[in-house]
Amino acid sequence: MTDPRITAVQAGRPWTNWDAPRERWLLTGFPRDGRERTVLLELTARIVFPTVLVLAVYLLFAGHDRAGGGFSGGLVAGQAFALRYLAGGRMDDSAIISLRPPVLIGIWLTIATLTGFLPTLFGGQLLASTTFKTVVPLLGEIKFVTSLVLDIGVFLLIIGVVLDLLRTLGSGVEADAAAAARGQS
Repeated sequence: MTDPRITAVQAGRPWTNWDAPRERWLLTGFPRDGRERTVLLELTARIVFPTVLVLAVYLLFAGHDRAGGGFSGGLVAGQAFALRYLAGGRMDDSAIISLRPPVLIGIWLTIATLTGFLPTLFGGQLLASTTFKTVVPLLGEIKFVTSLVLDIGVFLLIIGVVLDLLRTLGSGVEADAAAAARGQS
């Protein structure tokens, strides 16, 4: 099988595919029309996406014993997924998470709610948390706060909501664009 870039050059059309990426890591697996691609945005999203997710996880753990760690981290992670969606289109999010966003929302909402109500089963107050400390050789003292489970639930719930919004709103925009391309209004 011949490379389409080589055949374009040989056919006297060297400028039709000169900007086609040669590495697979840049492509989403579902190539779009060349006029809609922005290689700079795709490259930036591939570089920035993991960095923003690390920042989101830092916010999650930095705020685990204070209010808002899961929510603020989830919003930052949602921005990373929105950037990835803008760069790769609706098909790019399928490479990230294989579960449907409503399933993620339901699972993590249930876990966050149960975690909030769990202390009442042991005679505590709603949303009360407990701190467990242990000493690990070479690492020192490690502290685990039970509110971290609630924050993780909220973190993943917010990510699920953002992915669902991107899927819902993005499919409508792309359907309108496809209808306009076919000449329908």
